[in-house]
Amino acid sequence: MQNPLRRPRGHIAPQRGQPAFDPNHDAERGGPRGDSAEGVMSQGTGEFVGTVMFLYFAFGATQIANNVLPPSEPSLDRLLFIALAFGFSLATTAWVFYRVSGGLFNPAVTLGLVLAGGLPWVRGLLLFVPQMLGGMVAAALVSCMFPGQATFQTKLTGGTSIAQGYVTQLSCLF
Repeated sequence: MQNPLRRPRGHIAPQRGQPAFDPNHDAERGGPRGDSAEGVMSQGTGEFVGTVMFLYFAFGATQIANNVLPPSEPSLDRLLFIALAFGFSLATTAWVFYRVSGGLFNPAVTLGLVLAGGLPWVRGLLLFVPQMLGGMVAAALVSCMFPGQATFQTKLTGGTSIAQGYVTQLSCLF
């Protein structure tokens, strides 16, 4: 029995006289190639849906965790819950969508790949836009579905200035 992940269902071996390779179809991934318009559209759609799912689950868990205890009280349990929610959400959505779009879900990762030459500029732009829109849609869904003010915002605490936060974020990026 063959591994179903290696050969998609309905795969038909080429007949005699037919080309063994179809340039518009990626047999290993079971879908359209990334070079065709259909492939680029499916990658963009996969990035959008994957980003929405990833951030919806992560923002929803953060909203729940911050509403159980008041946000002013620091709690290691809450921090662990939020970190695990983000980790499992990303792992699950990346596992589901990596064959469709590569499972990037992060515009910073996409920009890094473009700058490093691992992703063409045009494809990077076509993935960047759905990722940004997916993040906005996920935040809007969580804001609409959970009562009260959104508690999944990023803010500086402990007397950290905006300049210090920027330098810290920039240094952690590299």
